[in-house]
Amino acid sequence: MSFPKTVWLNERVQRARLISRLTREKLATYGFYQVPEHEKVQYVRRHFNSVAESYDMMNTILSFGIHYLWKRAAVRALKLKPGNRVLDVCGGTGDLAILAYRQVGQSGEVVLYDINRDMILAGKTQENHLAIRKRIRYIQGDIESMSFPDQSIDAVMVGFGIRNVTHMDSGFKELYRVLKPGGRLMCLEFSKPVSPVFRWLYDIYSFFIMPWLGQLIAGSRSAYIHLPETIRLFPLPDELAEMLEGIGFKDVTFSRLTNGIAVIHIGVKAK
Repeated sequence: MSFPKTVWLNERVQRARLISRLTREKLATYGFYQVPEHEKVQYVRRHFNSVAESYDMMNTILSFGIHYLWKRAAVRALKLKPGNRVLDVCGGTGDLAILAYRQVGQSGEVVLYDINRDMILAGKTQENHLAIRKRIRYIQGDIESMSFPDQSIDAVMVGFGIRNVTHMDSGFKELYRVLKPGGRLMCLEFSKPVSPVFRWLYDIYSFFIMPWLGQLIAGSRSAYIHLPETIRLFPLPDELAEMLEGIGFKDVTFSRLTNGIAVIHIGVKAK
């Protein structure tokens, strides 16, 4: 059996050259494919439309339930307080929003913001945590151009979604804009496993088992081929930290989870 080439863009020069060429040619990456940048949002929308109904179940199966531990750790790292106003961008079916609401309580507010209506509805209509879901505000929109006023949010979070944004730096700049001075950003995203042996096993799992399970359970093999491709093109933790610092975030830190499969970044908007 021949294994597919699993590309990890882990050299700064290689990534810089790719970004420069894509910018020059007005292209964007969609997994390992390159598409016109103005069309990427449609590709992403179709992708999540195809998996919306089975999204939570597939996340639990593919991660063996570990994604719940990652999300709890990520929200704890945000250090929310009762009464905070929290924005969950690329919020999907609401796992992070529910955890955040438990921290801010009825005196606070949690807004789930996502470009995909099917994903919002798939979460909003679930019966588990229904009382909390009814208290969350839902807004459909694009992270690159949000209607929130400047300095109106206490904390922003984005979980497993920023890598699908057409212009990631524009998305982070919008999050910085809406944050109040002293407000905190949390970004939870997939990354490159640290151990070479673990990485090899992860590659086999990602490119063979995940697509097979995607076809078997969700009826979409292509959606679960796209997933590992987007992960391998995403900036490494130190690169993402530098990007956030370049935008203006202070005290940027990151924590690796489960041998680096997932990483939590925290940043603070200067007062």
